[in-house]
This record gives sequence, structure tokens and C-alpha cells, in this order.
Amino acid sequence: MSGNELRLDVRSAYARELDDDLTEWSQRTGIAVEAWALPKEPLPCHVGETVRGTIRDVLDEVERQGRARTVSIALTVAPSGLRLTVSDDGGGRSAEALRARLLGRCAEFTGLGGRLTVNGVPGEGTTVSGALYPLPRCCGASAH
Repeated sequence: MSGNELRLDVRSAYARELDDDLTEWSQRTGIAVEAWALPKEPLPCHVGETVRGTIRDVLDEVERQGRARTVSIALTVAPSGLRLTVSDDGGGRSAEALRARLLGRCAEFTGLGGRLTVNGVPGEGTTVSGALYPLPRCCGASAH
């Protein structure tokens, strides 16, 4: 195997699984996904499940609206906390309507000590942002 064929994937298993989810969703819907940042370290179990579920729910809404051509995702993690941003270039649906659809996810972020916000700009797209500061620790289960 030549040096050009060997690539070290330093992403966490969680990031690889999330990237696989995004690739599958993009292929199925025809909407491009740009992953700007994914974590190199595993996330605490319950945090990883909440974040992945939130991304899945936001993507479901993007698909349902059917106006976006591109979705951009950034998930950054540091010992001090986590930031999640999911933005689309769709029609900028009502923030209130999307917030209502994500009410359960908002409650999950709040329960972890963070928050989830939704901002829509008519004709320009929608951004869902999540933050957890500090990053909660896993309670006995393995990290993802």
C-alpha cells in the first residue's frame, strides 16, 4: 500500500457514525450536507444520543419543507462544552413553528444544562443552535 492510499481517520466512532447518517440522508433526499466540524473525541452517552436525535429531527424538518439545497452542520466539543449548529438555505420557515416541532429536543438540552434555539429568516434559511456548558459527564454507560 502506498503512502497515498493510507489515511488515518482521527474522528471518533461517534463522528464516523454521524457522518454516515449525514451521507445517507443527503443521498436519499438529494440535499447537500456540508459537515464543517465533527468531534474527534467521544461524547458522553446521553449527550451523544440527544445531539444525534436533534440533528435527525432538524433534517427531517428540512426534508419535509423541501426548499433547501444545502444543510451545513458544525458540532464542536471541548472540555468546557459543546456547540451544535445546523443551518439550511431553504425558505426560512417560521422559527415558532420549528421550535414547536423541536419542543422535546429543547427540553432535553435544557435538562442537560444547555439550550437549543431556532432562528429563521424568511427567504434565507433557518438555523438551529445548541449549546451545553459545561459538557455533562456520562452516568455509567460507555461513551459514543
